[in-house]
Amino acid sequence: MIRVLLADDHAVVRTGFRLLLQSRADMSVIGEAESGETAYQRYVELKPDVVVMDLAMPGMGGLEALRRIRARDPHAKVLTLSAHDDAAHVRHALQEGALGFLSKRGAPEALLDAVAAVAAGRRYLDAAVAQKLALAELGGAAMTPVDRLSEREFEVFVRLARGATVQTIAQDLKLSPSTVGTHLYNIKQKLEAVTQSDLTLMAIRHGVIEA
Repeated sequence: MIRVLLADDHAVVRTGFRLLLQSRADMSVIGEAESGETAYQRYVELKPDVVVMDLAMPGMGGLEALRRIRARDPHAKVLTLSAHDDAAHVRHALQEGALGFLSKRGAPEALLDAVAAVAAGRRYLDAAVAQKLALAELGGAAMTPVDRLSEREFEVFVRLARGATVQTIAQDLKLSPSTVGTHLYNIKQKLEAVTQSDLTLMAIRHGVIEA
């Protein structure tokens, strides 16, 4: 039996995923979480075989929750989900230790194959995501400025692009405001941005957030 923890801030999405997963005799949803903080807590409590984690959740978010789960348990098996299937999201999720990445825009049935693969310790990328990642890796010319950000800088960048303040980001990620300010400075230097509006426009241009 593959024991699954579902982490997504939309109750309707969790319900759909739970029904889909439990349609298989060898899969069982043992817990749910609506935020990154809750996902981490439930992982510690329940020790699931696989975590299905949405990256865009309130609070610390899925990427930070992934980072903390993997720091506590390097053998944790996490399948990340996102409505954004740009190469940057995929790359950063994999670099933080996710075994798989599934686009929410794909067929729901792909979730079953993805969970089975991750539970077996295999990487899983759906075809469209794998193609985008492969194309982005072809030659240095394919790299965008966003790709030069570190994992932490990318997490801060996405939040800034969505309009979050330095204080809010510091609170969500359990960082000091000065540390977030340093990340902001480095992000602006790497992206050659001046204002927060510049960051938002760049995030939209590279498919990191939607307009």
